[in-house]
Amino acid sequence: MKKIDVRELFLDQQKEMITNLEKIRKHTINHAPTTGDASEGAWAEWLRNYLPNRYNVDRAIVVSSEGFESDAIDIVIYDQQYSPFVWFQEGIKKIPAESVYAVIECKQDISKGQIEYASDKAKSVRELFRTVAPVVDRGESYTPPPLFEILAGVITLENTWADTIKDSKSFSSVISNLSGKGVLDFGCVLNDRSFIVDGDDIHYSDPEESLIFFFTNLFNKLQKLGTVRPIDMMQYLKHLKSK
Repeated sequence: MKKIDVRELFLDQQKEMITNLEKIRKHTINHAPTTGDASEGAWAEWLRNYLPNRYNVDRAIVVSSEGFESDAIDIVIYDQQYSPFVWFQEGIKKIPAESVYAVIECKQDISKGQIEYASDKAKSVRELFRTVAPVVDRGESYTPPPLFEILAGVITLENTWADTIKDSKSFSSVISNLSGKGVLDFGCVLNDRSFIVDGDDIHYSDPEESLIFFFTNLFNKLQKLGTVRPIDMMQYLKHLKSK
């Protein structure tokens, strides 16, 4: 039986991603919107390739049955198997809040301002009302499990702090000061380290393992959420004139 180096496979993926993002930055350096869009596209495509097919990944706006919407979100990870609809409006996807697993902001560099920006984006999604309908199994109706908290994070290529994010007291202070609906659960600074927030603790990857540490922990968190809860379609249909 041939043995392979699994760690080496992961590291090759990270090197390829870094090269891709650095190439995007180099060739679009004077066109900030283009750089951002291309980086978001690269991250979204990578996540689509490696997450199971039950998850979809897109830039989108999240909407509620009450008629409110979030800010535009760089990367939304949402249910593809049980979601009944996604709206397309002038090229922008609008996704019901009940279908969302996670939201991620994608930036070139990480800084205090970018972390707080990602926090505000997360809050704009988490504050939306989500419906929930009873679970029906073989004709029997059951109370659905409670709604989970939507995951939120930030991913970047570079670190702007003088120290690594692991050694920067400013970085840990900014993350720890986020509260309520604006907390971030994870982040990836591809050329530095990734981090996972666990209550009051922040766990960091080794420098060479930022991408795989980010991905495996993101996937682990998604698994723990289970499946999105049943959506109460009648709460959306109440906006129609037809009764």
